[in-house]
Amino acid sequence: MTTVNRRTLLTAGAAGTAVALAGCTSSGDGGPRKPTAAERAAAAEAALRRRSATASRDLMLRYDAVTGTHPALTARLAPLRAAVAAHVKALGEGGTPPAPGPSGSASAAPSPSPSRSLAAIRVPATPAAALRSLATAERATADTHTAALLTAPPEYARLLASVAAAGAAHAYLLTEGDRG
Repeated sequence: MTTVNRRTLLTAGAAGTAVALAGCTSSGDGGPRKPTAAERAAAAEAALRRRSATASRDLMLRYDAVTGTHPALTARLAPLRAAVAAHVKALGEGGTPPAPGPSGSASAAPSPSPSRSLAAIRVPATPAAALRSLATAERATADTHTAALLTAPPEYARLLASVAAAGAAHAYLLTEGDRG
């Protein structure tokens, strides 16, 4: 029976490690590694997901501001706001994980955009004007999602198109839905 001494084993292990490490570096110059096309595409998609989710999150905050100012509209707006909350979640899936909530666990509700807060949103004084302003925000968000279709990968583009169409329907319901 052949035995392997410790020195032979260590030498073989060191050689194996050196070969593995050599395969991990992309350039022999020691400089920074350039991202691959797949890594660039993944980073672009992640940025697009963040922008899209933020646009819908800002819209959701606008719904909250309107119902906070005009509580009588809460029942009417609740289904639309719930749909926008679902859009925020769907648009952000596959991107960065949700920020931890106050208890340290992941928050169930999407967190507000750092650039927007509920207090910073101006809500018109009358319910009718508030609904028109919300419809305008729905259209603007739908336009943002539609514009993002040009750079979105196919699966995400389908989601963006669906969310944009829902936003257009919401705008109609907010303004034209009661006429007739």
